[in-house]
Amino acid sequence: MSNSTTKLRFLTPKAPKSDLPLFVFLPGMDGSGLLLRRQIPKLTNDFDIRCLAIPANDMASWDVLVSETIALIEAEKAAENQRPVYLCGESFGGCLAMKVVLEAPQLCERLILVNPASSFRQQPWVQWGSYLTQWLPASLYPLSVVGLLPVLASLGKIGREERRALLEAMQAVPQSTSVWRLALVRSFDVDENQLSAIEQPTLVIASGSDRLLPSLAEAKLLVKVIPNAEMVMLANSGHACLLETDVDLNRIMQAQNFLNRSLVISH
Repeated sequence: MSNSTTKLRFLTPKAPKSDLPLFVFLPGMDGSGLLLRRQIPKLTNDFDIRCLAIPANDMASWDVLVSETIALIEAEKAAENQRPVYLCGESFGGCLAMKVVLEAPQLCERLILVNPASSFRQQPWVQWGSYLTQWLPASLYPLSVVGLLPVLASLGKIGREERRALLEAMQAVPQSTSVWRLALVRSFDVDENQLSAIEQPTLVIASGSDRLLPSLAEAKLLVKVIPNAEMVMLANSGHACLLETDVDLNRIMQAQNFLNRSLVISH
């Protein structure tokens, strides 16, 4: 199924820097591409950033999402001397990132997975709740989004502006689109044999206080299966950890020696 008036696109939150590696962010269920906002100032020291934006009415299949994402990244690489790509997927975007890497392994040099929603299958109550979303009366759906905030994020660790941005991003997704994307996550099926074929150095970031998904257990599984993977646990963080005041993704990558200075761009 594909029902969208516009295609996927990249947002460029800062002026392009063609001499730096690309950092491509694949967003969570909101699809806005806007919730990397707190990490951008530090990331711009080392990267040229692109954030995938999925239209709010997009109900494309995994195959379409993967092919369109690959096309966008290929276009960026072709335009700028085939520079290296760091692919970062958060939650729903983590599932998309895994599928992209498996479909086009030559596309990126580094993979970052932040609380990937591949753990959805391990949380029965979330699966049951995802089915209930489609039966909610339209008048109650906005309230359900507000009620989900304390589950989705550790609100005490997120500033006022980031809380507002999170709520606005969630509310911008229509109920029908939420139902469709939840169905996509339920259908996500990448087995261990496939994951073991991922050769890129991979950083799996897991929140120890994730109330939405068993992200820590999923991270432990992923680092066992993906050959060059390592895990970083954020012990007190919630699911939407990249919005938290104390989380610095660039610093995490530096601490893990994940910023490979040998990935230089040839001109």
